[in-house]
Amino acid sequence: MKRRVICQKGDYDTYVVEKDQPLLEFLLEKVQGQSRSKIKATLQGHGVLVGKTCVTQFDYPLKPGMRVSVSKTKRNQNVLRSRYVKIVYEDQYIVVVDKAVGILSMAAGHSSLNVKAVLDDYFHMSKQHCQAHVVHRLDRDTSGLMIYAKDMQTEQALERDWHGIVYDRRYVALLSGRMEQQEGTISNWLKDNAAYITFSSPVDNGGKYAVTHFYTLDIIGNRSLVEFRLETGRKNQIRVHAADMGHPVCGDVKYGNGDDPVGRLCLHAYVLCFYHPVTHERMEFSTPVPQVFIVK
Repeated sequence: MKRRVICQKGDYDTYVVEKDQPLLEFLLEKVQGQSRSKIKATLQGHGVLVGKTCVTQFDYPLKPGMRVSVSKTKRNQNVLRSRYVKIVYEDQYIVVVDKAVGILSMAAGHSSLNVKAVLDDYFHMSKQHCQAHVVHRLDRDTSGLMIYAKDMQTEQALERDWHGIVYDRRYVALLSGRMEQQEGTISNWLKDNAAYITFSSPVDNGGKYAVTHFYTLDIIGNRSLVEFRLETGRKNQIRVHAADMGHPVCGDVKYGNGDDPVGRLCLHAYVLCFYHPVTHERMEFSTPVPQVFIVK
């Protein structure tokens, strides 16, 4: 079945990239007679193509020789507007979103607020004949970057070779206490008990082997800002491993110590890099560290 690119129809102005730079910076230099807010609205409104791909990500990395096309028509009114979900990239096969705290990745009950439902409503509103297919999850109280497939074939491609396709997943967390180590690795076996609490064991307990690499970014008072890179993706892996180190994630009511400086779980998926499951292009996305994590 032929898939269609989801972008604005109409006339485009085309520019050739001459140097490495982020997409928004390039547009501000090249597009004359438009304000920054109007250019950002065109970008968010699916009015910018890089090659033949519709891109909405402000910091999308451009390389010399790429062709960038900017729509001359009025911005698309069918832009996703949600306090919980922000689209950072979309093409005919996948959508990458920045998920807020307080929303599930997929339904877990008849009335539960979830990203899949928000995306399905957006696809329907924008007359796209597709649905969001879940390929990985973030906890309700974890924010950050996620991929959803837009058709079954792409979902299956991602699920078949997830670890081969996704080559960098990093999280940032505010931990309770001052980290003793600058960097290191935690590895053990994780298994749920009868109450669905994940616990760790240094020896095989019949659970799943889990490996987490960490790097201390900053010490902020009596707390630590730490980057985590997952080698495996187990349930509650970072939260359990942080608690194992004696420095649980701030705001973690399940594995924490009551240290809750900002009223939320201080865990954010801020880097996501993968090979596109269809085009095999390198796709690299990042979001800023939440400001509430770094206020001193």
